[in-house]
Amino acid sequence: MILPGATLGILGGGQLGQMFCLAARRMGYDVWVLDPDRDCPAAAVADRHLCAAYEDEIALQALTDACAAVTTEFENVPLIALERIARKVPLRPGARAVAIAQDRAQEKAFFRDLGLAIAPFALLRSSADLAGAAATVTFPAILKTTRFGYDGKGQVELASPEDLPGAWTAMGGADAVLEARVALAQEISVVLARAADGMMVFYPIAENVHHRGVLDLSSVPARTTDELQDLARRSAARIAEALDYVGVLAVEFFVDKAGQLLVNEMAPRPHNSGHFTIDACVHSQFDQQVRTLCALPLGDTRLISPVVMMNLLGDLWESGAPDWDALLRHPQLKLYLYGKKQARSRRKMGHVNALAMDTGRAIAILETLRCDWHWPR
Repeated sequence: MILPGATLGILGGGQLGQMFCLAARRMGYDVWVLDPDRDCPAAAVADRHLCAAYEDEIALQALTDACAAVTTEFENVPLIALERIARKVPLRPGARAVAIAQDRAQEKAFFRDLGLAIAPFALLRSSADLAGAAATVTFPAILKTTRFGYDGKGQVELASPEDLPGAWTAMGGADAVLEARVALAQEISVVLARAADGMMVFYPIAENVHHRGVLDLSSVPARTTDELQDLARRSAARIAEALDYVGVLAVEFFVDKAGQLLVNEMAPRPHNSGHFTIDACVHSQFDQQVRTLCALPLGDTRLISPVVMMNLLGDLWESGAPDWDALLRHPQLKLYLYGKKQARSRRKMGHVNALAMDTGRAIAILETLRCDWHWPR
């Protein structure tokens, strides 16, 4: 075990890194953050911010000299940095899980090889692949870059095969995945924590609603069958076991209109749809990130209250800083602002957790708040 008083490291200083820092410091650990952004959210709460590129040898040496173990807050950390860290101190999760999550093609092949159901897809690496992909995948479809796509970025919806060549060219001819568009009934996600000894705990499954490619609402408990939830947990566990995963893992699923569960993608870290755990569970997903990193016993994931999490995007700042009065005077709302200096459209600036007797009432509270704010759409 790595006990309080030790120093922990994290690669990435965004809001997830910030919330990891807060959880770790509350538990008595010091935290060093490596992030090239001088104004990253975690810098304000970390014990030390190494403001350098992730591949910077001097910064990596300083991190591994000071820290008893290191984790990550996002999946696009260069593998060379992860491999160097892993040679010196425990890195949780390991580089393999992060590498697979970095590349949609690898990720989909990994799920398929595990026997998990996924949406039909084809890989595009050159113009010679276009005709075969268009013949393989039914339309409408979605063209996605294999790397650096998140929150709807790097994705184009295609109505017909004729749209494919132009869309791929507009992406610069980068490696891409053409994926059949699923007739969606529902989107859900599983957040789990797995310890080095293989023990796993699961948070209650979240039901997610996206808008313009970005998560809007996560409601817990999800309105879905026990059988489907059990299948989602077993599928997520299979992924974690195959990776010999240590840490917090999120797996997103589609439920199609025929009731079939399809794996969409995984995140080798705490997840936006798991922010409800901060207020509505005994231990948050960030508590578990600290616990798995330090080889502590896993915490209780029990749900204390129904909850709905709503993201606050930069669009809300279009006319200046929002008037927080309508939110702060409501006793069932918990506000989290990440301290980002610049608000941009679709950028996650914060979130709100609404706790109520049931998710329907929580959603009604949030919809009233949207009206008070004249929420941009």
